[in-house]
Amino acid sequence: MQKVLSTMRKAIEKYHLIEDGDKIAVGVSGGKDSLVMLKALNDFKKFGLYDFDIVAVTIDIYSGEVDYTGLKNFCAELGVDLHIEKTDIKHIVFDIRKEKNPCSLCAKMRRGALNTICNKLKCNKLALAHHLQDVVTTFFMSLLYEGRLSTMLPIAYMSNADITLIRPLYLTEESKIISASKNMPILKSKCPADQDSKRKEIKEFVARIEKEIPNSKKLIERAIISSERYNLLDIVDNIKKSK
Repeated sequence: MQKVLSTMRKAIEKYHLIEDGDKIAVGVSGGKDSLVMLKALNDFKKFGLYDFDIVAVTIDIYSGEVDYTGLKNFCAELGVDLHIEKTDIKHIVFDIRKEKNPCSLCAKMRRGALNTICNKLKCNKLALAHHLQDVVTTFFMSLLYEGRLSTMLPIAYMSNADITLIRPLYLTEESKIISASKNMPILKSKCPADQDSKRKEIKEFVARIEKEIPNSKKLIERAIISSERYNLLDIVDNIKKSK
């Protein structure tokens, strides 16, 4: 967990993700990434570097069919309030609309539900658990499927919901998250598209590149998150000015 905390603190300070007075809704799906992020943010809060509060938020897309006992106990041990919002997203996306490419619509509906509960809980920020490999994968998906050079940003202001989205694990490698997630009550995914998605294909594609070209992993990551490409600090400043 110390390695995760180190890269998280670097991202928080580099991109100004957290400020005094923030109330942050931490999106928790029950997977390894979100559990580690919740634990790391809770530990980071204890450092006293910033005066902020966190609440855990789970969007139940299965209409109450999932047992969240492990997650509830985990949050109770951390002393973090957990809010579970039941939705019919899975039923709408897979059963009614029968989407051929369901991930995009499902993500949009989950994000909408998260924004709604953030406003309900009076949270000004929403933390999502995308890590460094997610950033790389998104870049290649954008390049190969859309013909664009684009990826996730560490911070983004959503004007329609008046919420700032932050990604505290932006600079954290997935291997560190896997190591830190041992003994956590990870909820096994029930998503029908979990084993058959474009994102999975791209992750395998990137893994092949890393295997065949020595040192390519670090070079790809450095190129994608380079401030020369994204001018991220300017983006952060513009977000602050627009609020």
